Amino acid sequence: MPATAADLSSLRSILEQRFPDATPVTHRTTDQVASGISQLDRALPSGGFPRGRLSVWAPLGGATAILRAACYAITAAGERAAWIDGEHTLTSHSWIDGPALIKPTTRRNALRAAEEILRSGGFALVVMSGTEPVGSEAVRLTRAAREGGAALVSLTSASAMSSLRVSSQLDPRGYTWHRTPFGEPAVAHDVLVRVRARAMGWNAHTQFLVPVLHHELRLSLEPGLADRRGVRR
Repeated sequence: MPATAADLSSLRSILEQRFPDATPVTHRTTDQVASGISQLDRALPSGGFPRGRLSVWAPLGGATAILRAACYAITAAGERAAWIDGEHTLTSHSWIDGPALIKPTTRRNALRAAEEILRSGGFALVVMSGTEPVGSEAVRLTRAAREGGAALVSLTSASAMSSLRVSSQLDPRGYTWHRTPFGEPAVAHDVLVRVRARAMGWNAHTQFLVPVLHHELRLSLEPGLADRRGVRR
């Protein structure tokens, strides 16, 4: 006699309790956090980052831009997202009225902040960059993500304890350019990113265009004077 849906659900619950760290991503049935990028979500198991689990993204190109866009999409959808910037590489002013940007002063503080945020249950997606959890640290963060129901994504090449492994790479021939009046390439407009997602029983590829953002260098008005524009008076 074939097992019913209730039997399968009960069995899945028993297995998760007995072997919590060995439960694979259940494709098309688990809850997930959609990135807001349709091409990427179609390449991810169940259509998004798995809640309560650790995903790793190898930072080979385009990872920061894609995950930043995912954080804003999640915030726009009514949920919360947080980014723990261990290397202080992100600018704070660009995150106003958006996802929470946390800049811990030490590696230990970064891990503590990640654990508290994950366990709080108030965030759908938590991204970690500049701080690579290893060994028991990854175990603690995975448990905290499971308790709070958040999707944890770590920007690292190490895949221990991860349920989902993602890598991205910029296509050097995939740039679109704004051209000069003479037809020569001047400023990059967007670039093609190739993404690969792998999990137990899952291996998918996708590609899509990512806008190239340009930041103007703020200079003082006169040589020898500090640039105080934006400073409160």
